[in-house]
Amino acid sequence: MCGIVFPTNANVLVGLDRADDAGVYKISDDLALIQTVDFFTPVVDDPYAFGQIAAANALSDIYAMGGTPKTAMNLVGFPLKTMEIGVLRQIILGGLNKISEAQVVLVGGHSVEDSELKYGLSVTGFIHPRRILTKKNIKPGDRLILTKPLGIGIVNTAIKGGLTSESVIQNAITLMTTLNRYAAEVMSTFTVSACTDITGFGLVGHLAEMVVDSGFGMTIHADRLPMIPEALEYAAIGLIPAGAYKNREFRESMVTFSSRVDRVVQDICFDPQTSGGLLISVSDDQADRLLQRLLDGGVSHAAIIGEVTAGAEHITVA
Repeated sequence: MCGIVFPTNANVLVGLDRADDAGVYKISDDLALIQTVDFFTPVVDDPYAFGQIAAANALSDIYAMGGTPKTAMNLVGFPLKTMEIGVLRQIILGGLNKISEAQVVLVGGHSVEDSELKYGLSVTGFIHPRRILTKKNIKPGDRLILTKPLGIGIVNTAIKGGLTSESVIQNAITLMTTLNRYAAEVMSTFTVSACTDITGFGLVGHLAEMVVDSGFGMTIHADRLPMIPEALEYAAIGLIPAGAYKNREFRESMVTFSSRVDRVVQDICFDPQTSGGLLISVSDDQADRLLQRLLDGGVSHAAIIGEVTAGAEHITVA
């Protein structure tokens, strides 16, 4: 924002000077705080599931930075005049379920009366200052591992339109409520170059954030992308969320799709994700072992989807 000077400090290790998943502030030589905040409107009708999803999504940024979440605070906007207070109770209980699963302590929060329901968390985590993972450290030859399938935005669009079965809804909820904690715990035992989580900007948008100013490019193999099967079906009949079109417009100059990549797969590459997976950039000699450890640890959708390449700061999907 031109003309605005933001306060800073030498202890800010990751701040507003670069786009990343969370801010990091150094406390001592062996301790830094990771801070993040995220909230949104409901993506499913079930208030308890919505609370779980929103909490899992907010916690994810801490995991993406390589850290351990420790405390959380609730953020609530609630239409008190038009909605039963019991709905809010179920949302909070859903959030508490994931906060507890993450072994995080809820220490407070804030609520306001709002015309539209919103819920999320402010989360603080710990990390060693020398173990911070950012988006900006990819290396040529690194391979790229994605831990959750793509297409949840398209599926949620179909859910809102009443066009899905109950099993599809439950599978979507399971994906969105699965913490990235377990993938992050496995990742922490390897020397990883960079990491982010795939959320509202879609796969291509988050790849682009890693590529910009890196001096390197990426090649993504479309046939290796984990995708929700139903998302392919829904995309084929035009159930594309508005956010996917915005993501394409914003980043289409940074990506080239091979003529072999179907338009439906392209749409999924731009699809905004809710509580999506981690995208891990790791050296070629560790990638297969990391992938196997993830699969053995129950991260069943994990896949190697591409690699970092020398040359232009561009993404090729072939």
